[in-house]
Amino acid sequence: MLRRVVVPVIFGLAGAAVLISLGQWQLRRLAWKEDILGRIEARINADPVALDVALAQPDTLYTPVQLTGETGARELHVLVSHKPYGAGYRVVVAFHDVGSDRTILLDRGFIPTADKNGVRPPAQGLSLTGHLHQPDDRGRSTPQNDPAANIWFARDIEQMSVQLGTDPVLVVAGTDTGAGILPLPLSSAGIPNDHKQYAITWFLLSVVWLGMTALYVWRITRKTQ
Repeated sequence: MLRRVVVPVIFGLAGAAVLISLGQWQLRRLAWKEDILGRIEARINADPVALDVALAQPDTLYTPVQLTGETGARELHVLVSHKPYGAGYRVVVAFHDVGSDRTILLDRGFIPTADKNGVRPPAQGLSLTGHLHQPDDRGRSTPQNDPAANIWFARDIEQMSVQLGTDPVLVVAGTDTGAGILPLPLSSAGIPNDHKQYAITWFLLSVVWLGMTALYVWRITRKTQ
């Protein structure tokens, strides 16, 4: 009987060890991701600086900036979905910052689909805070942008800057820029962090694996008896 249970026991323990190691690896990944999210959140919540000061840094991502200037009249509309409004568009415009004398891209925020063709006059003397961003909106299944119809599926900075005649720099507004546009400020909330759930899944699978192994060994011993 001993010979008949040795192989299942070894197989069961080895499988459980693999599953437990995968769970421990996910816990290490969780600590790594939480550290990254903490640093991102700290940068997002830092005091805003002038645009030129921010752009002089080696890493500009998520850097808060203070802008004063005026928006261009032309809008680019990026298709998005936003709770609780449903489908709509991000409104991206040219923005001339007086302090730096630069014209950049400004993501003003969200409008519902019904407001796509609404009239929104250019804003002058506008002061706002926002964050420098390099969005990664495009995935494998993302359609190509349709500039002719003014429907964009990703915030492609290079392509948008050519369309609006700006520097290839994007700021996401964190405060209200008027015209009924809902700001969508940056935060770390949208960055996925599922490592805890993955770790729990692997640990639960190891328990199930050991339970199945114990059941199989018990059945072998019952048959032998």
